[in-house]
Amino acid sequence: MATIFHFFFAALFLALIGQGYCQCSLANVTISQTKTGKTVKSKPEWRVTISNNCVCTQSNLKLSCDGFQTAEAVDSSVMSKSGGECLINDGQPIDSSSDLSFNYAWDTSFPFKTLSSQVNCS
Repeated sequence: MATIFHFFFAALFLALIGQGYCQCSLANVTISQTKTGKTVKSKPEWRVTISNNCVCTQSNLKLSCDGFQTAEAVDSSVMSKSGGECLINDGQPIDSSSDLSFNYAWDTSFPFKTLSSQVNCS
C-alpha cells in the first residue's frame, strides 16, 4: 500500500514539475537595444537583440511598432511591419539558445514592446 502512495506522489510531483517547466509567456521574451556607434544618413544606428529566455520555442512573435521609422532597411525576414505590428523572424520559432538581432537607424531608440507569441513546448 505504501508503494502505491509513493508511486502516486512521485507521478504527481513529476507532472507538476513538467507543467511548470514549460510555463512560458511574453515575459520570457526580452528586447534590448544598444547604439552600434555607426551613423546612417546622419542618424545613429541601433542594434536590437531579441532573446527568448524560456526552454520552449516561441513563434509568431509580434511586437508593437506603431510609429517605427528607420533610415536603414531592415531585412523583412527578420522584422516585417504591417500597420502597428511587427512580425519577428517571419513567424518562425525563436529558441532559447540563440538571439535574433537587427539594426535600424533613427534619432532615438524605438520602444518596442511584445504583443503576442505562440509558445511551442513538446
